[in-house]
Amino acid sequence: MTLGDALLKMPLVAILRGIAPAEADDIGKALVDAGFTIIEVPLNSPDPYASIAALEQSYGESAIVGAGTVLHAEQVARVADAGGRIVVSPNFDEDVVRATKRCGLISVPGVLTPTEAFRALDAGADALKLFPGDLLSPKVVGAMRAVLPKETAVVVTGGVSVDNAATWLAGGATGLGIGSALYKTGKTVDEVAADARRFSEAAVAAMAERAA
Repeated sequence: MTLGDALLKMPLVAILRGIAPAEADDIGKALVDAGFTIIEVPLNSPDPYASIAALEQSYGESAIVGAGTVLHAEQVARVADAGGRIVVSPNFDEDVVRATKRCGLISVPGVLTPTEAFRALDAGADALKLFPGDLLSPKVVGAMRAVLPKETAVVVTGGVSVDNAATWLAGGATGLGIGSALYKTGKTVDEVAADARRFSEAAVAAMAERAA
């Protein structure tokens, strides 16, 4: 599954900050059952590489699994060794992007301005993470998309909720990164499953409206 295929099927990225390896399988099942196709384990979670390995082993055929909050190039190889296929960062670091592509992984650096966006694409980024979304609006996303290459995937992350997901997608976002509104330490599997279904339903409805 390519990144484009995954986002076309379900334009949502699950960000599991704080997840522990022991709960990764159950949480992963809840997400995949709800239709999620991209799962990100931030590296500031406990034993993140073990969680990535567990998720990839169980759900790698259904979802693209990888790491978030990747800040240093030397972390990329460990993500690859764990079976991760996508590297997401809150910032643009050329060394991280180039290391990601050398390992054959999907590169999604964080950007906020057109300057950062074009520098990231020039370095080899496969998609852009617009972060933090709290500082942006759908109009900003539309303005960015007007100057970026047409095929550029733009994933808005930060401040995304069930209530505003449709607005972001209608405004031009290719995908949405969802963190604490979906998963946070202490949430039960049932709670995550219920929220995952709500996000999926909102995204599917937004995609249908956009295609109409």
